[in-house]
Amino acid sequence: MATKIRLQRHGKKGKPFYHVVVADSRAPRDGKFIERLGSYNPNTNPASVVLDFDKALDWIVKGAQPTDTVRSILSSQGVMYKKHLLGGVSKGAFDEAKAEELFANWLEQKAAEIEGQKSGIAKSQEEAKKAALAAESKKKEERAAALAAKNAPEEEEVAAEEAPEAEGDVQPAEGTESAAENTEETEG
Repeated sequence: MATKIRLQRHGKKGKPFYHVVVADSRAPRDGKFIERLGSYNPNTNPASVVLDFDKALDWIVKGAQPTDTVRSILSSQGVMYKKHLLGGVSKGAFDEAKAEELFANWLEQKAAEIEGQKSGIAKSQEEAKKAALAAESKKKEERAAALAAKNAPEEEEVAAEEAPEAEGDVQPAEGTESAAENTEETEG
C-alpha cells in the first residue's frame, strides 16, 4: 500500500485549517486516513504548525511520501533534516551524538529565526498603529482648525458690533451720522 503524508482540509470558506494525516494514496483528500500527525493553520502570522515530531519522522523513515506542501512544513519543523542526519549515521559519516548536536544547533537557529519574524511583525504592527494614530490626530487638528476658521468671522463681527455700544464717548461712524440727520429732517 502506497502511503502519503498530506493535508486534510477543514474550516470554513476562506478560512482553511488543515490536519496533517497519513493516508492511502488512493483515498480521497478528506476521506479515510491511517493516522493524524498534527495540524497546520495558515491563517495566523506566521502560520502555526502543531506536529507530532516522532510519528512524522517514523512515517518518513518507513517510506511515506509527503506532498509538496507537507514536505515544506516537515522541513520547517526539522523532520526532513533529522531524516537526513539519520541517513548519515547509518552510512557511518558521523556518530549519533554528532547528529544530535547538529540537530540541536539547527533547532536553536530556527527558533531564533522564528522569534525574529514574530518581533518584526509585532514591531511593524506597532509602527502602523502609531502612524495611524498620528494621521488621525493630524486630521482631527485640521478639522478643529477648519471649524475655528469657520466660526471665527462670526465672533469678530459680534465683537465689532458690541464694541461701539460699550464705548459711550466714541463719535458715531460716518454712515450713522447721515442716518441720524436724515431722521431729523424727516421729523421737522
